[in-house]
Amino acid sequence: MALSSLSHRSVFRATQSLAAGLALLTACAGSLAAEWPDRPITMLMGFSAGSGVDVIARSIQEPLQQALGATVVIDYRAGAGGNLASAAVSRAQPDGYTILLGTAATHGINPAIYKELPFDVEKDFTPIAPLVDVSNVLTINPDVIDVNTVEEFIAEVQANPNKYYFASTGIGTGTQLAFEEFNAKAKLKMVHVPYKGGPEALQSVVKGETCCIFNQVQTVLGQYKAGKVRLLGVSTAKRIDVIKEVPTIAEKAIPGFDSYIWFGLFGPKGMDPALVEKINAAASRAVENPEVIKRLSATGNTIHVSSPEEFTQLVHENRVKWAQVVEAAGLTPQ
Repeated sequence: MALSSLSHRSVFRATQSLAAGLALLTACAGSLAAEWPDRPITMLMGFSAGSGVDVIARSIQEPLQQALGATVVIDYRAGAGGNLASAAVSRAQPDGYTILLGTAATHGINPAIYKELPFDVEKDFTPIAPLVDVSNVLTINPDVIDVNTVEEFIAEVQANPNKYYFASTGIGTGTQLAFEEFNAKAKLKMVHVPYKGGPEALQSVVKGETCCIFNQVQTVLGQYKAGKVRLLGVSTAKRIDVIKEVPTIAEKAIPGFDSYIWFGLFGPKGMDPALVEKINAAASRAVENPEVIKRLSATGNTIHVSSPEEFTQLVHENRVKWAQVVEAAGLTPQ
């Protein structure tokens, strides 16, 4: 009886000590999150200055600094489709001082087109906050394919399989996969022509070397306003304010079609949830700044605010989706 009683008391005391320890750890974590940040924060980006991703980074930098109360330094690590920056963040300390401006390409498309990555886009990162969504728009040269609607485009291409050439910014890039997704759902057969980058791909359409491209609204806006290309349909479920006259592909051509590229903030795995919530709240305030909304909306971007949990689910769903698109397109991971 004495041993049994002693055993119960020991277990009880151990349980009390464990509970006290956990409470102390929780309190310390909350305290650390409250005191953070006390030095500059580095936001890595896997694309070059002047790119579409850079537009987002520059637009939120100042309001994010204000919301966080600390300097935010943009660190350009361009290369390997954004993988260099992603790899650096995956290896960083999860203290909130190193974050990544990631995209649907870095965390959705790349796992499907790269045979080996030095990280797992879901296991090795902490999704913190989405920032914006960007619609693609079906852009054509009417001198090459003279149609006025998405329905006419589909009918013309279906009647002439492999006659028309579509441009992209490279094999396995978002511009190719956006078109591959559209072609699969519309049951079209076209010839893919990859270029080295965005300007070359868009110019191929303007010059008539290719008939069309699926590209971000902000990329084609200038050529559209100059009357050099025709916009047939945006890929998102809702129309885009800056080109309100252009219908969605879902309206009449492909019901339910909703495809877009997103941008968001990630940290290394293992970040304190309280710290994640703090950065999420700051990022949400930054993108909801009236000047940021005005600047980004003018180039076809849509503000996206949600919880870390919702963003985590989006990342997972995106990874699955693009893997299916890559497989359906017959692309071999490199």
